[in-house]
Amino acid sequence: MKLFGTDGVRGEAGKFLTAELCLKLAMSVGIYFRKNSKTNKILVGKDTRRSGYMIENAIVSGLTAVGYNVIQIGPMPTPAIAFLTEDMRCDGGIMISASHNPYYDNGIKFFNHFGHKLQESDEKNIEEIFYNSEILNENQKRKKEIGSSKRIDDVIGRYIVHIKNSFPKELTLNNLRIVVDTANGAAYKVAPTIFNELGADIIVINDNPNGFNINDKCGALYPEELAANVKKYRADIGFGLDGDADRLVVVDENGEIVNGDKLLGALSLYLKSENRLKKDSVVATVMSNQALEDFLNSNNIKLIRTPVGDKYILDELQKNGFNFGGESSGHIILSDFAKTGDGLVSALQTLALMLKSGKKASEILNPFEIYPQILTNINVTKKIPLEKIKGYKEKIEEIQKKGLRALVRYSGTENKLRVLLEGKDEKLLQKEMEKLIDFLKKELNR
Repeated sequence: MKLFGTDGVRGEAGKFLTAELCLKLAMSVGIYFRKNSKTNKILVGKDTRRSGYMIENAIVSGLTAVGYNVIQIGPMPTPAIAFLTEDMRCDGGIMISASHNPYYDNGIKFFNHFGHKLQESDEKNIEEIFYNSEILNENQKRKKEIGSSKRIDDVIGRYIVHIKNSFPKELTLNNLRIVVDTANGAAYKVAPTIFNELGADIIVINDNPNGFNINDKCGALYPEELAANVKKYRADIGFGLDGDADRLVVVDENGEIVNGDKLLGALSLYLKSENRLKKDSVVATVMSNQALEDFLNSNNIKLIRTPVGDKYILDELQKNGFNFGGESSGHIILSDFAKTGDGLVSALQTLALMLKSGKKASEILNPFEIYPQILTNINVTKKIPLEKIKGYKEKIEEIQKKGLRALVRYSGTENKLRVLLEGKDEKLLQKEMEKLIDFLKKELNR
């Protein structure tokens, strides 16, 4: 596909993501959603990027041009759009955000009337409409059929109540001090309100968005400032969100950043102990450390792996009736409470685990040791299918026989081959990585 990537349509605002492209894309989405329309309403939210104004107006123009009535709710987290799309009985939802990317990028994510991200087949059909000027012209409305738009500012309360309901009623955050980094992003109002209302003593940082400072050396991607503030204020725990608040990074009371796989492991065990882990299974990507899988297996929990990307985790959850999964990068999906990754839901479940265990974050969120990993990138001029590289399969099998895990894949956005090796023996790991890189460079440059 030309437009859609692993998570909607994303690119530099004003360059790839122009007002014209956004208008045409909105028309295409509107035409596609209309096939199963029930309410003729589409919800539109955004994060705090300056370019969100341009893109939002273009999207509203495109949707109203094909007859849709638009509800604009301003800056809200991506998971809030997923929840509110279904809660407000809309035909679809649109989130304007490039997630953890810098301010000059932006993106558009789409949700169906259930609040689920679109399938690749849906995206393919939307692209076909986008490139068909005849369909676009035929579906433009006139006279009384042109759509309307209105801005609603009070829906934030619905999402806050929804998130608070994910936290056990018998617990309170009284006597807990929490540092929250909102990354100058979409949760800058929502996050402090939720933690405050549940009784926590909170210190909020990076909650003054100006359109250009979203994710700027702060939030989930840059947790160093969060860690320093946790130590400075002697907090019990720290939470870092990314620009659209679908990702979470946790810092313990010592200012140590909690490994994402360890967080997944700790939450998995907690859910199982509460009899809330469906089918005793967890979904993660191929990037998760083997130590996580071994830990889960030792606790009679099965790990199912998917390709990289939270959309694949969501697909697996929905397809097989699981309710918990995530990426080591911080996208954690608790589908009993959220349609997609939700940093605030994940934070509250982490706090529930802490409170019920009676232990400090550093104790309860460190359930196993991570196996050493080495990741190397190889620049490539062309992406030759790995299965066509002579001797590749045998080379990987040889490495696996030595007790190492190998993951070799091409980058989806760059001309690079990413090579990951993982195992308990660090010296063996280094030796095998050098041999594998030499082999790949030789075969790729023939």
